[in-house]
Amino acid sequence: MVACCKGVDLASLQGPVSVMRGIWPKATTAILTGPSFAADIARGLPTALTLAAEERVGAVLQGLLSTPTLRLYRTDDVIGAELGGALKNVIAIAAGVVIGAGLGDSARAALMTRGYAEMVRLAQHLGARAETLAGLSGFGDLVLTCTSAQSRNFRFGLALGQRSGFDPKLTVEGVATAKAVVRLARKHGLDVPITAMVDALVDGAITMEEAVQALMTRPLKQE
Repeated sequence: MVACCKGVDLASLQGPVSVMRGIWPKATTAILTGPSFAADIARGLPTALTLAAEERVGAVLQGLLSTPTLRLYRTDDVIGAELGGALKNVIAIAAGVVIGAGLGDSARAALMTRGYAEMVRLAQHLGARAETLAGLSGFGDLVLTCTSAQSRNFRFGLALGQRSGFDPKLTVEGVATAKAVVRLARKHGLDVPITAMVDALVDGAITMEEAVQALMTRPLKQE
């Protein structure tokens, strides 16, 4: 069973592979994730993805699923691959908010950088390796999703920042993921300010101005 979705389950606070294992405990599981828009893959445009699975299984699947235009890199860090794909959607919403609110590209770059640090901090606490988040399933996917209007999460954030409507029929994975991650972080006693800001903004618990002020007035510290 190869998961091709990204997120954290609201009920169990688990990633796709853990959810599959709970349903099919005897199944061999993996996750395919990374910087890729379905439309680009369907058109045969080249990209590279991360395939996360137990080493022996990963090597077999890597050979079976790679194509002339789809290059797969494998890792056995399933947790890292799961979290990279899930968390970047939340940061993409925040990046869209920044651009939609007219805060500029410099602010987006800063948001992406601090968002990436937040992703790594949470993932490492949960058992992932930092180098996995630095790869395609983390940093690579983050860059794509935070900078392209093809991303639904980015477009949703853009609409949020512009205070305009968004098609409710479109799936925005980062909305539910933000809520789940806030719960997960609280459970482990971790600070996730950007994720918490996104969750609060989506729920209408804070205004745009309050969100910016909250992030910009946090205690000064070393990077």
